[in-house]
Amino acid sequence: MSTTSSILQTKESIEREQQRGLPFLFPAESDSWLTALRIGLGLVVLFYVATLRGDWLYLFSGTGKSLASRQLFEALLSTQSPVSPRLGWLVALSRWFGMQESTSLYVAWGLLLAASLCLIFGLFSRFAAIVAWLLHLAAANTGGPLTYGFDNFTTIGLFYLMIAPLPDRWSLDRWWHSSTCADTHVLGFHRRLLQVHLCLVYFFSGLTKSFGAGWWNGNNVWYALTLPSYAMWPVSWVAKLAPVLPAIGILVFALELSYPFLIWPKRTRYFVLTAICALHGAIGLLMGMWLFAFVMLVLNLAAFAVPAPLRLTAVKA
Repeated sequence: MSTTSSILQTKESIEREQQRGLPFLFPAESDSWLTALRIGLGLVVLFYVATLRGDWLYLFSGTGKSLASRQLFEALLSTQSPVSPRLGWLVALSRWFGMQESTSLYVAWGLLLAASLCLIFGLFSRFAAIVAWLLHLAAANTGGPLTYGFDNFTTIGLFYLMIAPLPDRWSLDRWWHSSTCADTHVLGFHRRLLQVHLCLVYFFSGLTKSFGAGWWNGNNVWYALTLPSYAMWPVSWVAKLAPVLPAIGILVFALELSYPFLIWPKRTRYFVLTAICALHGAIGLLMGMWLFAFVMLVLNLAAFAVPAPLRLTAVKA
């Protein structure tokens, strides 16, 4: 008898915990954040393909035609993940249709461009998100050591967009098919996934930085601002900031560590959001990593900065 009652009590406690977690996991949201994510990532991919228009073949062609061997990078990738997409698959497939390597690579570039435009205008949104995610991931995998944080976070953002309940109300798909996700809790769940992911990313990024002496003494900030690949300002200007570089380094990882704790309360949310956007803006301005700064701004604003009145209006509707 006591065993039965203990089992019932355990079951009731589990149900109570589930009920407490449901409002957090499935908040009522409008699709305004989804519109911001769709248009923002569409612009990110558009700028990406525009900046690589003249160097696309130089970066991704085969041996002897590119900056580095595409076959070498893809061979290294296959040892780690044989099923991960790569541009070599498209090149191999195009050979069946008699297409040259350069032509197939330009087709990939054109498809990525078309997908970005479709995302911006909300035309064939789901299919465009899948194509953009697949081709961008393939390009990032083929690029190998040439990729950096921008490629990773763009792929992450496109993945969340791909599985999100598209289309949103401001897309051409909405006007064409007259269909959208009416369940505000489903929209809230997908937004919550993106929010939690960002919190984990910033927390562990800040935790990793705090373990290294370079962020405490400012050396990493100095290297970031003076390395030839990132230097946008004269070294003499950076040298004048030397006394405050340790404080800047500490502020950077302190902001990232506190992000998952201060972004949720309304009193501190917009302070932290403004600070993290300013940080990424400074990275783009001072280090020339403007694509990385742009994608991080898009993810943060879509996750946490959609105005509350828009959400409440949609929920009441």
